[in-house]
Amino acid sequence: MASAGRMCCRLIERNNRTRHPFTYRVRNTLKENNQRWYSSATQKENEVELSQPRKNFDAVQKNIAEQELASSPSTRSLLLKDDTLPFSAFLTDSFGRRHSYLRISLTEKCNLRCQYCMPEEGVKLTPRAQLLTTAEVLRLARLFVHEGVDKIRLTGGEPLIRPDVLDIIAELRKLEGLKTIAVTTNGMNLARLLPKLKDSGLDLLNISLDTLIPAKFEFIVRRKGFHKVMEGIDKALEMGYNPVKVNCVVMRGLNEDEILDFVALTEKKPIEVRFIEYMPFDGNKWNFKKMVSYQEMLDCIKQQWPALETVPTGHADTAKGYKVPGFAGKVGFISSMSDHFCGSCNRLRLTADGNLKVCLFGNSEVSLRDELRSGATETQLLDIIGAAVGRKKKQHAGMLNLSKMKNRPMILIGG
Repeated sequence: MASAGRMCCRLIERNNRTRHPFTYRVRNTLKENNQRWYSSATQKENEVELSQPRKNFDAVQKNIAEQELASSPSTRSLLLKDDTLPFSAFLTDSFGRRHSYLRISLTEKCNLRCQYCMPEEGVKLTPRAQLLTTAEVLRLARLFVHEGVDKIRLTGGEPLIRPDVLDIIAELRKLEGLKTIAVTTNGMNLARLLPKLKDSGLDLLNISLDTLIPAKFEFIVRRKGFHKVMEGIDKALEMGYNPVKVNCVVMRGLNEDEILDFVALTEKKPIEVRFIEYMPFDGNKWNFKKMVSYQEMLDCIKQQWPALETVPTGHADTAKGYKVPGFAGKVGFISSMSDHFCGSCNRLRLTADGNLKVCLFGNSEVSLRDELRSGATETQLLDIIGAAVGRKKKQHAGMLNLSKMKNRPMILIGG
């Protein structure tokens, strides 16, 4: 009966939060009882707090669901007409955002040393025994997909240096309900691996490239390899990936003078260049003066191509899309700093050492690895995940505050 109550809860929430304010009634009831549905940030507090309130939550959930069913003809008709699985309450935060996109970091290691991603002195890597095993990655992925995640992106570090990346993609491809498997890569190994990646089931590609000048490439990433990256982009186009997304972090005094050259790449080829505002992370020496806002980049492009037009994007897309009329590709702007998109965020992150981050810029994390290794059931894991998602804030703290906050280097988050 309790499971029926939970199913009814999710159907009501899915139908319309305004017309069926079910979730808010549950939370208000718990609040009146001086109980918190979601716990504070630490793992031990999770364990203590979730042991009892979750039972109360289930009871309240069941009672209110039964009341809604008894009083609402529209809800009863929904149960009859809509046979799709409701989106999980565990992945829906207190602001109604549904988290259907999971980014999984497969490794902390990388064969480049990009200035905006890794401190010059490098980072202390997590001991191998503390990283998620392949079986743990797949178990967690399976759990998230069962709850409604339909897109998984594999990141790093550099995900393509993980020896079993092909096996992981092949196993993910078997998950019912998972629509999209994507990879973000620096492109160094892409040309060699891409045929097997495609055979394994890879749907989408994002390739990092911050300059079109070989010498500057070596300066930014502190390694050689520009021609390998370009070869990877060409191979992706040759194999039919459309679009091929190219991520370019724009930094004043370094590569903002190449913005127009990157746009020109989209003239003949179905490339989507995504200009990313420089973001603060530990060790990357972020400075407000180095950041080029999306509006400044947009103005620069419009001076060259005044007819630049907007391109419709999805509700949860991170990039603001534009296109030069007649060009095969398009451009986008990820304006995390100057014009955030927190209100439509649908992303969760799983670090290589098994921590769940509900916000890229948040510094609170929950270890799912420790729960797995302590023998947690799927129900217990969902309680921990739901607690973390429930704590997600309405928006990040703003770029000037973020620059002062402690957070992981990007390479240890999953870029």
